[in-house]
Amino acid sequence: MNSQTKTTSMTPHSFDVQHMHTVLEQQKHAYLRYPLPTAKERIDRLARLKRILVKYQDQFAEAINQDYGNRSIGETKIGELLTCLEQIKYYSKHLTQWMKPSKRHIGIIHQPAKAWVQYQPLGVVGIITPWNYPLLLSVGPLICALAAGNHAMIKISSASARFGSVLEKALAEAFPQELVAVINGGGAISDAFSHLAFDKMIFTGSTNVGKTVMAAAAENLVPVILELGGKSPVLVHPSIDLQDVAERLAVGKLWNAGQTCVAPDYLFLPRGKTAEFIERFQACATEMYPSLAYNQDYTSIINDKQYNRLQGYLDNAREQGAQIIELNPQHEDVATVRKIAPTLLTGITPDMTIMQNEIFGPILPIMEYDQIDDVIEFINSRPRPLALYYFDFDQARADYVAQRTHSGHFGQNTVLTHVAQDDLPFGGVGASGMGKYHGPEGFFSLSHERSVMSNPKLYSLKFILPPFNKPIHKLISKTLLR
Repeated sequence: MNSQTKTTSMTPHSFDVQHMHTVLEQQKHAYLRYPLPTAKERIDRLARLKRILVKYQDQFAEAINQDYGNRSIGETKIGELLTCLEQIKYYSKHLTQWMKPSKRHIGIIHQPAKAWVQYQPLGVVGIITPWNYPLLLSVGPLICALAAGNHAMIKISSASARFGSVLEKALAEAFPQELVAVINGGGAISDAFSHLAFDKMIFTGSTNVGKTVMAAAAENLVPVILELGGKSPVLVHPSIDLQDVAERLAVGKLWNAGQTCVAPDYLFLPRGKTAEFIERFQACATEMYPSLAYNQDYTSIINDKQYNRLQGYLDNAREQGAQIIELNPQHEDVATVRKIAPTLLTGITPDMTIMQNEIFGPILPIMEYDQIDDVIEFINSRPRPLALYYFDFDQARADYVAQRTHSGHFGQNTVLTHVAQDDLPFGGVGASGMGKYHGPEGFFSLSHERSVMSNPKLYSLKFILPPFNKPIHKLISKTLLR
């Protein structure tokens, strides 16, 4: 390991609450001094961000690996770094067009005025990042913020302390603190950050914490984008080959050991298909991960708290009669390295704890169904998920399911990968979140859509002012008020 990848000796900068307020004031004053950066300047900022991401890529990956205990370097570079680099390329290509004023129609009695919408930066954006994808979920929103001309403060999860230290150093090399600042620390720092008077805030995390963040933001009337979780279901139609389903679900469920907000959470199979699916899923999982304990490609659970939570779900399901199939090809002791083997559950009932809470781990409950409408009713009776995945190559049937359900995203024959699609908005609905970013929506949601109306010297409204007994008023009554 060269000096560029050493992270063990790094500790995050020590921030206090007053210092955060000072940074926010610096950023607000800097924005007011120069409130409308040009497209060229914004593209230059994105280019600086790209250079620093490439330069520090090994340090980022190693720091996240250490924060987890074992986090696949390949998952970090492909799932997080590459996605960010592609997003920078996409935004750099399109933001000049998005920045152009949008002409709007003027009503006949207001002619010959002109109207348009200007896309103005909001000011300072606060970004609260979770631990599961700390690079993607801090830099991704930052890309949107910079493209929209904003300044940004990023709060890193205390569970990502090593990564936070590297990100703080890297972004300080690329940007002055009055443009981009990284805040590390937990406890009072985390609480105080959500109470800051940002111009907009983006939070990614659990539904419960999202409620707390939204309440804190409301004290300053700060609008929020909430990217929350939820139980994203998978529905498989009887017509589809289970090999296709198994290999795609194995990737989506086991990537980052299931610690992904849009990971498949539970699976509905046609009655009688469970045994075949288990066989095929096991083969796919074993091919990707022939061993587990010291396999650097298979990621650990982030910390003891999350590990014990998942074990509690399994214990509760076991006590209530579920069958637990652990896919551990070498029969290794994985607990010592805080890993959980890929695990399938059958004999599931809706009242089990694992069916009440988002799993966020490499555990997949399986249920069987007879009629698809029964599954639709089951899904609709629960909080709206961040994603709903349907496997069926028949488009009419897929449309039927999509039109009768609600979710942040509807995925047909694929899971997870929509997050990496630059031109698609990302976000939830209802309990899984509010607001969108990524794609054009990322630019527009972090811009103020300011309406502008301009009248020439001719003031046409004077012709219809009181008294309302002029010929023009009779004409309006005959032609417009009908």
